[in-house]
Amino acid sequence: MAINLNNMPKLGFGLMRLPESDGAIDMEQVCKMVDHYMKMDKRYFDTAYVYHGGNSEVAAREALVKRYPRDSFMLATKLPAWEIKKESDVDRIFEEQLERAGVDYFDFYLLHSIEDGSNYDTYVKYGCFKWGIKKKEEGKIKHFGFSYHGSPELLEEILDAHPEVEFVQIQLNYLDRTNPVVRSEALYNILHERNIPIIVMEPVRGGMLANMAPDIEAKFKAKRPDDSVASWALRFVASLPGVMTVLSGMSNEEQIIDNIKTFTNFEPVSEEEQAIIDEVTQAILSIPQIGCTACKYCTPGCPQNISIPDVFRTINTLRRYPDDWRSKNFYNGLKGRSGAASDCIGCGQCEGVCPQHLPIISLLKEAAEILDK
Repeated sequence: MAINLNNMPKLGFGLMRLPESDGAIDMEQVCKMVDHYMKMDKRYFDTAYVYHGGNSEVAAREALVKRYPRDSFMLATKLPAWEIKKESDVDRIFEEQLERAGVDYFDFYLLHSIEDGSNYDTYVKYGCFKWGIKKKEEGKIKHFGFSYHGSPELLEEILDAHPEVEFVQIQLNYLDRTNPVVRSEALYNILHERNIPIIVMEPVRGGMLANMAPDIEAKFKAKRPDDSVASWALRFVASLPGVMTVLSGMSNEEQIIDNIKTFTNFEPVSEEEQAIIDEVTQAILSIPQIGCTACKYCTPGCPQNISIPDVFRTINTLRRYPDDWRSKNFYNGLKGRSGAASDCIGCGQCEGVCPQHLPIISLLKEAAEILDK
């Protein structure tokens, strides 16, 4: 069954960065956020087997599945290549996901984080594309696709080989258009030219495009003083033809209320506003930043328990605001709960799973020189 783009909500609720309290998902707050979202007739929820250490799918069950009719929302989740060691693992993981989420089927199911090399090879080795078709025939999956972090060349190869793919999820935001690693503009063009519906992840780049230096933020505020900086990032991607849904990994009520405001009576980006976005893009690119999106794929397997995204967040903040004492205070508190940057033993586990392909080991060494003196 083909996806009707006109029936898809433009704003999707990403369940990767849910609010936490005492180290666990704050279900009371998540329920309130879900209620805000559902009242506005928004209904696309995106989770994954590995989000929140496996608890994101459970949170979807508790906050959504148990509290709303099944036909009132769409639930998407993902199969992780790195958890597949033998063919039987595919069905085992899928059945576990159904149980965690408390559903009989998933509306959207994705092969998680396809990229050049190991992940794609794993999905091919264990026949995951054919498996997806089988699950569709069984009614366990309504729509089948994948999330993507690879090269444009591989994307075209996959799409040629697998016409059964109904949609693709890519990282897309105004800052990554010409990023030589992400290459999001090239990925977007390939999908749009083939009329393949696009789901956007990281539209605000892990929050980076929601918090800016005052002089850069002022460029947006001069044009739309009542709108948040984050709204510009969301409107940019939602204005692009072929974009089916824009995922926002919302982590508090304020964010979801602001995002709903952005998508209520949605206004596409005008030519004048696009010029402002281009100006802001150049201003941001002139400030060296670590391109971490805080996906936290690197943290579960770190033997030193280093909260790598938080370390990089501290460094990026200091680069923008060198005299901000709060950043180092934040880091000092972080060391009380996790490892320090200088604790890195260079095992490389983090670099093997980083979707942004960051040289994490060397970046942690640099961070240690700044933060652990």
